[in-house]
Amino acid sequence: MLNEVENYLHYLRVERGLSENTIKSYRQDLVEATTYFEKSESSLTQVDQFLILNYLEFLQNQHKARNTIIRTVSSLRKFFQYLMQFGIIKTDPMIKVDSPKKAYGLPDVLTVNEVTKLLSTPNVTTKLGVRDRAILETLYATGLRVSELVNLKLNDLHLPMNLLQTIGKGDRERIIPISDVAIDWLNQYLTTTRVRLLHHKTNTDYVFLNAHGRQLTRQAIWQMIKKYVSLAGIKRHVTPHTLRHSFATHLLENGADLRIVQELLGHADISTTQIYTHISHQHLTEVYNKYHPGASNRGN
Repeated sequence: MLNEVENYLHYLRVERGLSENTIKSYRQDLVEATTYFEKSESSLTQVDQFLILNYLEFLQNQHKARNTIIRTVSSLRKFFQYLMQFGIIKTDPMIKVDSPKKAYGLPDVLTVNEVTKLLSTPNVTTKLGVRDRAILETLYATGLRVSELVNLKLNDLHLPMNLLQTIGKGDRERIIPISDVAIDWLNQYLTTTRVRLLHHKTNTDYVFLNAHGRQLTRQAIWQMIKKYVSLAGIKRHVTPHTLRHSFATHLLENGADLRIVQELLGHADISTTQIYTHISHQHLTEVYNKYHPGASNRGN
């Protein structure tokens, strides 16, 4: 089974041109699923809807998130469609397997004060501190995904015009405005720190580099943010995506149009962006209850 999974991933990479991050997600889902199928002593031609339903129940019992299970169903559905297309199997076991409904939980969002505290935490008297401040400022100013940030190249920056460009999900390109504050830190990083990080043995046009002059990884960004969250004394779970959520929410709270936020985030469907309106409405209710004279004290 694992050989067919690798053949499928090769097909996605070469024929479909999918990104390595997407292929990595498919690999994780399919390797875990086929390992389960093999333990049941079933070949690909023997996998039926009941074995798949047993596997999905197994994932639930492992307390996997609903959205993880939904992604697994999607990965399996496309995999078995591929196997049908190339005549490897004669019956698609996914036809009678329904996808669970997506769970839309409200994302964690930092307050403006928490963002300010987090951004000011790096020690900017050091070269890595300047780099880290530029990274945090850029994430919050643009709402970039962490994968988009680490893949930024020098020619993606159009700082004199307060713009940068990026390639997001589905290979969709977008142009994003960037604040003067973030530009100031980017310029400081580019003109002082980056040239010191760029070793003579390396030649890269990626914007953000590690201490060895190479492209930063997503994992490095996650660890960096975890460190500064702790130093800032913020007592909750914060990821690079939290800054993206905060970017979108703070825009809406200050009157930005939902369609504009959709474009800035690179969402293909506005329904994905609408989750932020729930947070914004929640914020409005809190403000109303706090400041309207007849709201929170009524009946007291």
